Amino acid sequence: QVQLVESGGGLVQAGGSLRLSCEASGRTFSSYVMVGWFRQAPGKEREFVAAINWNGGSTYYVDSVKGRFTISRDNAKNTVYLQLNSLKPEDTAVFYCAAITGYYSDYRRAGMYDTWGQGTQVTVSS
Repeated sequence: QVQLVESGGGLVQAGGSLRLSCEASGRTFSSYVMVGWFRQAPGKEREFVAAINWNGGSTYYVDSVKGRFTISRDNAKNTVYLQLNSLKPEDTAVFYCAAITGYYSDYRRAGMYDTWGQGTQVTVSS
């Protein structure tokens, strides 16, 4: 059974940092052609945050997090990381890890991802 499990969320003050982890099991991690992070704030739609391709050679970010968040992956540890720096109250959301195992046309679309984690809560206080 393929699973993605997120961890690392929590409560932090504005300006602080967190590192989220997404650990995969049940499938060779390098076979995920793209792994992404999405977030969903209360009352809002799920939003693309960042993505990384199978070997880490390409990374993508939504404009609002560029320069603050960094996505990386360690295939040997079956884990993708999202480093969150300079956090703002508007970053408060449930963060989800997701993976694509086949063809995709737009990595920013949640519908392209076929495997999802359960989410981890990030709360930033002002």
